[in-house]
Amino acid sequence: MNVLDENIPKDQRQLLERWRIRARQIGVNIGRRGLQDDEIIPLLLTLRRPTFFTRDADFFDRGLLTRHDLDTQTKRMGTVIRVSSAGITCWRWKVSDEIRSKWE
Repeated sequence: MNVLDENIPKDQRQLLERWRIRARQIGVNIGRRGLQDDEIIPLLLTLRRPTFFTRDADFFDRGLLTRHDLDTQTKRMGTVIRVSSAGITCWRWKVSDEIRSKWE
């Protein structure tokens, strides 16, 4: 399930809908408006196979992971992944390590 943070613009959610990509947005059709960052992870843990998309840099203050930690679906569960023009940054719930990879 694709879960969009409340900070994802409405037009971006609508674009996904036009492309027939199913997504739920916090405060629109999942959770409630104004859900705090520390409430998001527990919400995600109640969902089956969520993929969370956010523009919030507060989710990216962890140490380093290694890429092999993301090579299976089981290993990706509980992981927050940030994709930007600079590369990929990931952190895993309850683990203080972070992975940062530049685009090749």
